[in-house]
Amino acid sequence: MTTQRTDSVLQPAGEALQRLLGYKFTKPALLHEALTHRSAAYQNAGGRRRSQKAKGAGSNERLEFVGDRVLGLLMAEWLLERYPDEQEGALGSRLAHLVSRTTLAEIADRFDLAKYLTVAAHEARVGVQGTASVVADALEAVLGAVFLDGGLDPARKIVRHAWKPMLDAQAKPPKDPKTALQEWVLARGQVLPVYETIGADGPSHAPLFVVEVRAGGKSGEGRAGSKRAAESAAAASLLEKLEGSQHG
Repeated sequence: MTTQRTDSVLQPAGEALQRLLGYKFTKPALLHEALTHRSAAYQNAGGRRRSQKAKGAGSNERLEFVGDRVLGLLMAEWLLERYPDEQEGALGSRLAHLVSRTTLAEIADRFDLAKYLTVAAHEARVGVQGTASVVADALEAVLGAVFLDGGLDPARKIVRHAWKPMLDAQAKPPKDPKTALQEWVLARGQVLPVYETIGADGPSHAPLFVVEVRAGGKSGEGRAGSKRAAESAAAASLLEKLEGSQHG
C-alpha cells in the first residue's frame, strides 16, 4: 500500500493484523509507525524540501532498533529453556538462524505483512514493500511496537507462536554461517573469505557494525550490534548468493 491510504482504509488493515498477531494495541499509533517505511515518512515530511534531520523521522526504523533487541532477548531466553544442556556455541548457531533476515522474512510472509506496509508511491510501484529486507525490518518493528505498548509478555507470546515451527525443525544446531562459508569455498578449491568492517555507528552502548565479506567472486553484507554477529550475517548473505548462483 502507498501513503495515499485514508484512515478508513488503515483502520481495518490495522485491525486485521492485530487479529493475526493475537494482540490488541492500546496505542494504535505505535502499530502505524511500525508499518511506515522510511520512504513514506520522508515523503510525508515534504521530501527534499525538509532538512536532512527529517529523513526517517516517523518511520519504523526506531521501532526496528528496539524490536531487534527484544527478539534477541526473547529468543535467547527460549533457547536456554529448550536446550538446557547445550553450550554457547550451539545456542549461538540456533539463535543466529532464528533471528536471521531469511527467517524473519519467512515469518513476515506468514503474517502477509507486506500488504499492511505504508511505502512511498514510487517505491510501491516497484514492489519494495514485498522485499525480504523490508518485511523483515517491519516484523522487528512490530515486535518493538508490541513491547513498548504492552511489555515483554505479549511480545513473548507472539515470538513463541510464530517461531515455533522454525524451532521445532532444528533437530541439530545449524552450522555457523562463517564455518559453512569457509567449507563451501574450500570444497571448491577457492581462497578463503575476506572480511572487512566497512562501517561502525551508533552510541557505545548500542553500536551497529557493517561488515562485508568477499569470496567466490561475490560479496555479502551484514549488520549487527557486534562485529562477530555482523560477520556471521555477512557470511550467511554471501553463502545464500553463492548457493543460489550454483543452482540458478
